[in-house]
This record gives sequence, C-alpha cells and structure tokens, in this order.
Amino acid sequence: MTDFTMPSLGADMDEGTLVEWLVKPGDQVKSGDVVAVIETSKGAIETEIFENGTVAELRAQVGETLPVGSVLATIVSEQSSTEVTADSGGRATVSSGAGVKADSGPSASAGRSPATGARSEPGEPAPAAAPAVVRASPAARKRAAELGLVLADIPGTGPGTAVTLSDVETAGETKPLPTPGSGAKRGFDPESMRRGIAAAMARSKKEIPHYYLSTQIDMTRAQQWLSAENAGRRVTDRLLQVVLPLKAMALALRKVPELNGFYRGGVFEQAERVHVGMAIALRGGGLIAPALHDVDRRTLDDVMQGLNDLITRARTGMLRSSEMSDPTITLSNMGETGVEGIFGVIYPPQVAIVGLGTVVERPWVVEGRVEVRPVMQATLSADHRVSDGHRGAIFLKTLEKLLQAPEAL
Repeated sequence: MTDFTMPSLGADMDEGTLVEWLVKPGDQVKSGDVVAVIETSKGAIETEIFENGTVAELRAQVGETLPVGSVLATIVSEQSSTEVTADSGGRATVSSGAGVKADSGPSASAGRSPATGARSEPGEPAPAAAPAVVRASPAARKRAAELGLVLADIPGTGPGTAVTLSDVETAGETKPLPTPGSGAKRGFDPESMRRGIAAAMARSKKEIPHYYLSTQIDMTRAQQWLSAENAGRRVTDRLLQVVLPLKAMALALRKVPELNGFYRGGVFEQAERVHVGMAIALRGGGLIAPALHDVDRRTLDDVMQGLNDLITRARTGMLRSSEMSDPTITLSNMGETGVEGIFGVIYPPQVAIVGLGTVVERPWVVEGRVEVRPVMQATLSADHRVSDGHRGAIFLKTLEKLLQAPEAL
C-alpha cells in the first residue's frame, strides 16, 4: 500500500483544506485522475493522483485543514496482490494475497473509520459512512458553491447522471444568490494569498543570489507575420502576440537548459520537460503562476488554446495540482499593462524567471539609418548558484534570434 498525501502546491503553501472527495473506498484510480479538491490560499485546486491502483481508505475528513505531507488516503497499487472491496456502507475490505483479510471499517483492530481516520471505542456508535460521490463537471461544482447548493440534491442529466452546469442553474432558479457576509465560500482569500506571496518572495530574495539581464528585441518581423497569420482567421482563432515569445522562450531553454529546473537541497535538478509557469493576475487582487505544460513541443495554436484555458481556470478557481506543483520556469508578461520592463523575483525552487514588457515604438538603427521600430524589452532574473551572466546572455540572444523567424516557431 502507498499513501496519498497533502501535496505541496508551491513554496508558499504549508497546509491545505480538504474540500471534497471525488472517490470512495474500493474505487479504481489511475495516474492523472482527480481524486480530491484541496483549498489553498490560491483557490480550490483539483488534486490528481499519480499511480494506478484501488482506494483502500480515506483518512481525512472533508473540511479538515492539514499540513503538507499529511496522509489523506491509502492506495493499493496495481502491482500489489492485495484486493480491495467496498460494502454497501462504504467500508473497504482489504484482502492480502495470502488470504488474510482485514476490515478497514470501524470493526478493524485499529478502530479507524475509512472516511475520517477517527477511532471508535467498543460500544460507541460507528462513524458515519463516507458520503456518496457526486459526479459533476468542474463548472457545475463551482456554480453550485456560488449558489450555496448541495450537489447531491441536484438531479443530474449528464452522462452517467452527472450534474451539469445547466442542472445547477435550473436548481438555483428558486434559490437566491448568497448575500455578502452570508459565509459563502470564495474562490480564494486575497489576504491569505498575499501573505503566501510575501513569504515565498522573502525567502527567494534571502536565499537566492539573483543576477539580472535585459535586452531590447525588434518585434517588426514577429508583428508582420502575426498580422498576416491572423488575417485569414476567425476572431476566436487568432493568436495573441504573447504566444510567440512564449514558444521562443521554451525553445531557447533547449540551448541553455540550466535555466530550466529546480535548486533543492544544494543541488540543481535539470528538468527534462519545459513547463512554463504563467504569471496570471486574479480579479480582486493576487497572483498565481500555474504551469503550461510542454510548451516547446506544442504548436502555436495549441499553445494559444492551452493559455486561454489556463487563464480561464485560474480565474475561476479550477486549476489542477500538477499545474501548481511542476512549473520549471516562470514567465511574467506585462505587455497588457503598458509597463516597458519587469525584473522578476525567482519563485523557489525554480532558478529563473523571464519578464516581457509592452511593445513600444523606438528609434532603431537599421543598416546605418534610423527607423521607427516596435521594440519589446525582455529580462531574465536567474539563480547565480546554477548559471552565470554569460549563459543567461546566450539565452536572451537565442530568444531574440527565434523571434526574428516567427514562421519557424
């Protein structure tokens, strides 16, 4: 058996609150399945499991706030000879390959409830069984929480009687929206998020010897190519300018891989894949940087679609744990704000952050004559324990070169 534990979803997370179980004892799970919803200062995060097996025991109650690393559930892996079954009351029975059986319900020798982890004494009533899991789309769950509705009370019309967004809207027509101060749960707590950001950034500036580099990039060819490319597209299918430096940045990391990875325990761990953490400003304040996975391997259209999806889910509190725990480098794009440059603070345990400013018209010398060109400032903040200014300069130069041939991205 293995333990499914409270994940660390960033350097600023010390604990999380279990909001919802999406599995029950006896359920089969596979790597990548969302099994729980964890509330952090960054919002409700859909938390995945990364092994194949069977849920043997739920050891945390919904509503519990637990430190990172706390055991939430026990999983029997596929390789194990142990078998897990669940009775009608939601209790799991674990059978070993040798034929020895142990009931993980209230009558087990440890006296532990599978759903709560609580102990029961002889003669005391058994703890309540784990509640039935309600199948629902993420949008339906979010809307139900906003309306203060209980998913289990809503008839589902989706596949397998799953509750859909329209089911929730229908159920909510007779129920008024929660009023301010009524205790309705928000997507995230701005004050708590700000404290988390402060702790992570203070740690970064204290522990990481930053060095900073900056360059100006002529965006003429990039903008010309983008305009021509978007001319034949529907408005909803057009590419935003940010996807070009985003893809170029990921490709440049292949040449300077020491900027892509983590510094932990005094050792640099180079990442094999490029997962770019996108700094996203949240409505109402706060900042979050979930990962856009495998950017160097994706087409520009795929990057654009992935970016739109990531921003939407970040601002509606529907991110996944893998997106919060595995960014290998961060990009902070200030293009929409009008700011010309940003020198970012590295988010530990990452070792670099790239900043992009807004594109502005500047005098530019071309073949001995001065022209007005669209120019973007790109900056790099990097960890001097892992790389130096020469390697950082190669990265920025490679980024600039790639943006001069946007058709190849």
